[in-house]
Amino acid sequence: QVQLVESGGGLVQAGGSLRLSCAASGRTFSSYHMGWFRQAPGKEREFVAAISRSGDTTYYGDSVKGRFTISRDNAKNTVYLQLNSLKPEDTAVYYCAAVNGIFAIGKMTNSRSYDYWGQGTQVTVSS
Repeated sequence: QVQLVESGGGLVQAGGSLRLSCAASGRTFSSYHMGWFRQAPGKEREFVAAISRSGDTTYYGDSVKGRFTISRDNAKNTVYLQLNSLKPEDTAVYYCAAVNGIFAIGKMTNSRSYDYWGQGTQVTVSS
């Protein structure tokens, strides 16, 4: 069982930056691959980024590639999402999620693959 708590969301102007954190409970965090998703009002949940359990492999959604960076610190049981060059269309609730097993792009980009989810943190980007 893994419990996930996101933090770091807020209101920022276009072009600004935020760093989201997702703190995990339990001593098995390093056995889970982690992902970030987002959901805007009236839209489906969208894949943002994923990182392997060791941190050596990452995937990004096309809309955030080159602007967002996912990372993790297994000693702190935390995964991060650095959001740079923010745009109004990045406005959404951002969720972190955990899954174990194989690390494959088809799996990690599918929200239905994940076993555990946080409650989400709101990111609002003003124009």
